Amino acid sequence: MKVKLISTAIILALVLAACDNSVQKITTTDSVKPSVQAQVDNKNKPLSEKEQLDALYKEATKTLFKQRAFSATTYGLSPEDVGVYYADKVENFAPKSEVDLRDELRALSLKIKNFPLTSTAQIDKDNQQVMASIVRYYAGNSNFNIGYIDTWMGLSPFIVNQINGPLIGIPRNLQNDHQINNEKDAQDYIARLAQFDQLITSIEDKFLADAKQNWIPPKITLKGALRYLTGFISAEPKNHSLVLTFSEKVNKLDNITKDQKQQLIAQAIDKVATVVYPAYQSITQTTEKMLVNARDESGIWAQPNGGVYYQDAIKMLGDSDLTASEIHQLGLSEVKRIGDEMHTILVEEGYKEGSVGNRMIALNEESRFLYADSDEGRAQAISDINGYIKDITIKMAPVFKTTPTYKVEVRAYPVEIQDGSPGGEYTSPSVDGSKPGVYWINLRDMKANPKFALKTLTYHEANPGHHWQIALNMDQAQLPFLRRIAPYNAYAEGWALYSEQVAQELGMYENDPFGNLGRLQAEMYRAVRLVVDTGMHDKHWTREQAITYMVEQTGSAESDVIAEIERYMAWPGQALGYKLGMIKILSLREHAQKILADKFDLSAFHDVVLLGGAVPMSVLEHNINQWIAEQNKL
Repeated sequence: MKVKLISTAIILALVLAACDNSVQKITTTDSVKPSVQAQVDNKNKPLSEKEQLDALYKEATKTLFKQRAFSATTYGLSPEDVGVYYADKVENFAPKSEVDLRDELRALSLKIKNFPLTSTAQIDKDNQQVMASIVRYYAGNSNFNIGYIDTWMGLSPFIVNQINGPLIGIPRNLQNDHQINNEKDAQDYIARLAQFDQLITSIEDKFLADAKQNWIPPKITLKGALRYLTGFISAEPKNHSLVLTFSEKVNKLDNITKDQKQQLIAQAIDKVATVVYPAYQSITQTTEKMLVNARDESGIWAQPNGGVYYQDAIKMLGDSDLTASEIHQLGLSEVKRIGDEMHTILVEEGYKEGSVGNRMIALNEESRFLYADSDEGRAQAISDINGYIKDITIKMAPVFKTTPTYKVEVRAYPVEIQDGSPGGEYTSPSVDGSKPGVYWINLRDMKANPKFALKTLTYHEANPGHHWQIALNMDQAQLPFLRRIAPYNAYAEGWALYSEQVAQELGMYENDPFGNLGRLQAEMYRAVRLVVDTGMHDKHWTREQAITYMVEQTGSAESDVIAEIERYMAWPGQALGYKLGMIKILSLREHAQKILADKFDLSAFHDVVLLGGAVPMSVLEHNINQWIAEQNKL
């Protein structure tokens, strides 16, 4: 790939090469002395302000990724970036390890925040403010020692659940992200498998420690986790995805013999059979026992001090100071507005009877909008998605100045995790470009992927949505690494939802009223999320109440809605970021258009939003206002 992270090792090599060229003719001892003295003087020279801050930023990266080795693999970090060789290591989620990680991150956040910065350069001020915020985001709320630190969501409340967490994410990381280019890489993979007993024991310890504090996931969440756990170990070890993926990669190697390949594969099978499976059987049994004590309530409000937790989630994941009740009312008003727009289109297309939701359900039954529930139908869906990405990328050119260098691929979720997974998801490319960004599509239920909805999901997950934003973010090599992968939920999800509207503005739904209905249905989905997320986590709604409301309002397939509602149960507050973030980005665009009038350039506006990286909305607002002031001077 075109953009690569220049590691410390490469920089050092370049420096040494330059030194070799400059001193190669010096041969006497006396001639060398001044150079040695200069090095000593340089070591004693105080670090500049920028160097001190850069050191703190790098320390924060190392602190996080030393404890999250699989995430380091996902991003393709070098050992120098992490501070240790990590490719043969697993993670430790034991209570003590989690406490240490959070304490270290919290201390670093305060160090960065309180550093006496004298530079007036905007990038230096932004780096300090955003880095202090990111590190606090990863540290979680100091009032809560439950859950675990996720490199995407910060503090995630339930280490055992049906949709994410190390039990699900780490096997995926290992299969998809652990590169095997030689025998050492393969041995590292096997070494990781050999440590799954330690890994799972640490997860089990954390799960039980949280339960001792009466912090226990809802029954539905644990039942979903059990479906995954039992499915994960249902195949013969030799046929497990951890082995099949490994075998495929090893067999492609041309630098080892056939016998070596067979030995490596045999070792992987043995580790899955004797280490991975027993470890997963243990956590499965622990989860089954926990069902007796698991909560019937759906919302985080039922957990100890759950209301405080939720308000912090609103701030962290929704980037909002609104109360849960205010967000609930905003959601209701947005549901009404979007429903009226959908009603107008439905009437124009001859669908006049019943509620909007009921008419969308009927639409979803029409064969013309459905892919076949077969291998051929699934292949056709992925082919169409690739076509949508190609088409919109061409259309985007006039309103997007800067193009990311990282590529995107479309893949179906593995069957063993699709039941608990969302309809679509995006995972980041590796920094060095060896792994592309991936748009994952859930093809468990083809009725949940009607043709009229697939365009919009694609614009959200790929271009100009998640892939475009995240890939451009990673392209900003001048930013501290944690800024290049900043996971601010309201910014990232707000941008992806805003992208759906941009697609409409670019004419992607021209002469396609049903496609536009799919867009509005997707926006309705996000408005409904404001209602059901606050409903369950603040207003004591049941899971069934939330499912009924979402089906009635959106007309989506019930299987899709059930997975969504159960997702919100496991991720309190995450679903708020979409609409709250989109509303903020649109309000900033409208403000800029009003002030700049004829000077307003949408492509320049997009560059301001995207090239500064993912940031808190307060920082984005400041950057937009600064850009407006600069444009007015021209």
